Amino acid sequence: MIQLEAVVSDRGSRYAVSGGAVVGRAGVDVFLRDLKRQKKYAKATHNTWAVILSEEGPVRHDDGESGAGAVILKMLEREGLTDCVVVVTRWYGGVHLGGDRFAHVVTCVRAFLEAWRKAG
Repeated sequence: MIQLEAVVSDRGSRYAVSGGAVVGRAGVDVFLRDLKRQKKYAKATHNTWAVILSEEGPVRHDDGESGAGAVILKMLEREGLTDCVVVVTRWYGGVHLGGDRFAHVVTCVRAFLEAWRKAG
């Protein structure tokens, strides 16, 4: 598991990104369960994620951050990265960010992809 904390901070909201290799939807569920065992991730406002599974195809979940899962998925498709779940976590700071939240998701996924390449 790769975890990058404090990737973006904007108007009180904080963003982190996590990800790692998974096998099937069951692997995604295990990854998410392990991530949320850390209290701060369990208490986060949103844990948005996406993955392209070899056998099952693309899967995404917005976790209340409408459209964010699609942004992550599109980036994974461009990268051609399969069987690797990417989770963008947001702790809401009390101010609506509008479209800036999508730019922050992109920044987080880019940071993850760079770390993934270096680790691989």
